[in-house]
Amino acid sequence: MPVNKATALDALLQQKLLPLFYHDDADVCCNVMQALYNGGVRLFEFTNRGANALTNFRLMKEQAAQQMPDLMLGIGTIKNVAAANAFMDAGADFIVCPTINAEVAKVVHANGMLWVPGCMTPTEIAAAEEAGATLVKVFPGNILGPGYISAVKELFPDLRLMPTGGTEPEATNLQAWFGSGVAAVGMGSKLITAAMLRDRDYTAIEAAARSVLQLIAQTSGSAKVAS
Repeated sequence: MPVNKATALDALLQQKLLPLFYHDDADVCCNVMQALYNGGVRLFEFTNRGANALTNFRLMKEQAAQQMPDLMLGIGTIKNVAAANAFMDAGADFIVCPTINAEVAKVVHANGMLWVPGCMTPTEIAAAEEAGATLVKVFPGNILGPGYISAVKELFPDLRLMPTGGTEPEATNLQAWFGSGVAAVGMGSKLITAAMLRDRDYTAIEAAARSVLQLIAQTSGSAKVAS
């Protein structure tokens, strides 16, 4: 059974980091997942960005169930109801979308799960809130920047914001984002680099995960690092 909305949201708000990645090779996917887990990650997003996404996701869920029972594995880049249903059937614990799709929101809410839509403008953020979002992915963070978060956050006092893109595993960068009022940060290739994947350097991925969780705990003041 997938975790409910409150459980997934609470885990994300404690971890304050949403790692995300995709790879075509199932063995690489499972090894990256294990490395992230060993580094302290207890919630992360696999992205639906390739032909093998669903097959690999199922294999990852099987491994997680056997070896990482406290890991929450969500799916991102969900753009339609068919994909949402397929990954929910495969055991996704939460759904992340690049845009606002009201029909996807309905089916995710109907299953009692966390729905995280992607937004850029205040109008989109307001639409996401109207559609039942409690946390939105602000994208692209590298274009908008921490100053944008500071400017719009007071307009949405009951909504949590999570930038993706432009977030880096570096103290000054993280201080700027958390200082602007974000609830968490999404991090993909800056955390799990192309070189790490190419070299199958899972030790480096584990170390990077542990390091960024520690940096977030220091810069945000309240992040929880799993032991």
